[in-house]
Amino acid sequence: MSTLDIDFVRAQFPAFSEPSLQGQAFFENAGGSYTCKPVLDRLFRYYTERKVQPYAPYEASRLAGAEMDEARRRLAAILGVDTDELSFGPSTTQNTYVMAQAFRQWMQPGEAIIVTNQDHEANSGPWRRLAEDGIEVREWQIDPETGSLDPQDLANLLDDKVRLVCFPHCSNVVGEINPVAEITAIAHAAGAFVCVDGVSYAPHGLPNVDELGADIYLFSAYKTYGPHQGCMVVRRKLGQMLPNQAHFFNGDVLYKRFTPAGPDHAQIAANAGMADYIAALSVHHGGPDGSDTQRGAFVHDLMRGHEVSLLQPLLDAVSNRNAVRLIGTADAEKRAPTVALALNRNAEEVAGELATHGIMAGGGDFYAGRPLQAMGVDPAQGVLRVSFTHYTSQQEIDQLLNALDAVL
Repeated sequence: MSTLDIDFVRAQFPAFSEPSLQGQAFFENAGGSYTCKPVLDRLFRYYTERKVQPYAPYEASRLAGAEMDEARRRLAAILGVDTDELSFGPSTTQNTYVMAQAFRQWMQPGEAIIVTNQDHEANSGPWRRLAEDGIEVREWQIDPETGSLDPQDLANLLDDKVRLVCFPHCSNVVGEINPVAEITAIAHAAGAFVCVDGVSYAPHGLPNVDELGADIYLFSAYKTYGPHQGCMVVRRKLGQMLPNQAHFFNGDVLYKRFTPAGPDHAQIAANAGMADYIAALSVHHGGPDGSDTQRGAFVHDLMRGHEVSLLQPLLDAVSNRNAVRLIGTADAEKRAPTVALALNRNAEEVAGELATHGIMAGGGDFYAGRPLQAMGVDPAQGVLRVSFTHYTSQQEIDQLLNALDAVL
């Protein structure tokens, strides 16, 4: 089955049968997704049956630790990396901050990092603060009209001083999917490591990080149908090179080196529900019988195919409107279904008007002030952002288009 069975998908999300949400079309998915039932089931089971200190010899504790290990093992397989290369932390913002501290200790004054002005502030701000310790921060700038990053502009910024290049898989307002493998190859050829913020991409299909070549890849489980955790891949070569940020006795364990605080046992265990959900989608749609890696790749493409088919009509509708500026490309194949619109009105007020039509969306800068300012968007006005994912139906897209007609 090459077409996503939307009825099967929505049956996996309790939110769609919740009476209080009936008639409300959810278009704020870039801020956080609905949670799938396998995650909720695992979280409930953990809190009711296994809420003990894990990894002790008694049965409840053994099962608690085993489920945490399962989550790491299966998600790492989907991401195409070794099990101990995946860490869990309280949020992607926190994980990025911890990694920045590791680089702060590892780098020398006069060495350089590259950041972009396309990023959400969480992946840009912590790296920019390294300038306080004499690290040179170079900015890879977007095209002010399109919002795109040109890989040739990166090549012009690279030299033997650069140790790290930080950029998003896609921006949470521009939406264009950056060519991660190409960018990574350019950075690696210059001797630099790469940190990719995947928060705005991963909800649309977990990527194979090994194929992308990224040294660090970060995303948020609460945006990929899971619990409120930050997921971070740190490849072995870099992870063993950077200073330990955890307790000294955890320094020899790769997945613990960059987790200074105690882990949230229940939420880590519940992450295995994301793998359960991906497996269920694969089986239902006739996907491969093989590994979690193969199932993840199949479901990635299944999700993207459905999203692109819904996204193009929306892009066509908004790009042809007067007094509406579509941020980013109008080609659905090249972007995530995160659509930011600059209007001649206050965006937050427009989002409030959409709410009266049953549309849940947001207005503001979404912590992406740098790219919006670079593109000439008035920060006081902000942008209207409508964002969806694979569980969005054609009926909800129609509801959104009708609401936009009424409000705009």
